[in-house]
Amino acid sequence: MLFYAQRGWLRFSYRSRKGDRFTCNNCGKQYDAFAPRYPSAADKNALEQFEVVAGYGENVYCPWCMCTSRERLMIAIFSTKIPVAGKRILHLSPEPFLFRFLHKQASVISTDLVPGFYKQIDPHIQYADATQLPFPTHSFDMVIGNHIMEHIPDDRRAMQEVYRVLKPGGIAVLQAPFSERIPITREEPTINDPQKQSAWFGQKDHVRIYSLTDYLERLKAAGFQVNYWSYDSLKEYYRYAIQPGEGFIHLLKV
Repeated sequence: MLFYAQRGWLRFSYRSRKGDRFTCNNCGKQYDAFAPRYPSAADKNALEQFEVVAGYGENVYCPWCMCTSRERLMIAIFSTKIPVAGKRILHLSPEPFLFRFLHKQASVISTDLVPGFYKQIDPHIQYADATQLPFPTHSFDMVIGNHIMEHIPDDRRAMQEVYRVLKPGGIAVLQAPFSERIPITREEPTINDPQKQSAWFGQKDHVRIYSLTDYLERLKAAGFQVNYWSYDSLKEYYRYAIQPGEGFIHLLKV
């Protein structure tokens, strides 16, 4: 109900902001500005101090459908550079609009450690621990897990599991919040203190802030061929109001 109330308010509030500066590639609506998303006071200090690219800022939500900037980036990539039609895809902690986009053209299995949280997105979602995926080796053409690794204490094990269940030639998409300001990842994998996690990592259930360089190295260590497409190289997608500073991490199992 809260989602529909928020969406109704945004549609009403932005009815005078229609224009052609930004286009939502989920619903097709156009506006001169999209709706912002700002961090809580508890999260703000860490995010600002370490200049974390984390899905906050101006032009995050489409005022019509509430698709987010990070989902619009994925939809853009999968519509132009990485075909998904006919693929067998594992979607970890599925985002609503991205899941629907994929489900229309691919065979998608979704999982999460707390599947009940996602039942409205996928009624058939399965329980799975990303560090012990219950699937045979070489099961999927693609694995998508956006903004999950920063939550997982043993992230290296989760990366290895994603690599294991991919078919040779398969692609993984494991976007994560990151900082280019810090040389090494700030983390405390065993922490269980929401107040400290907000203060240290910018969200009450995060256990780290990745250094971008370190994150890419961890993915390489898991076996992936890593290609980082910088934000500056994604100018063709700026019209979709993608997240400023967020590149795309292309991960291939060779």
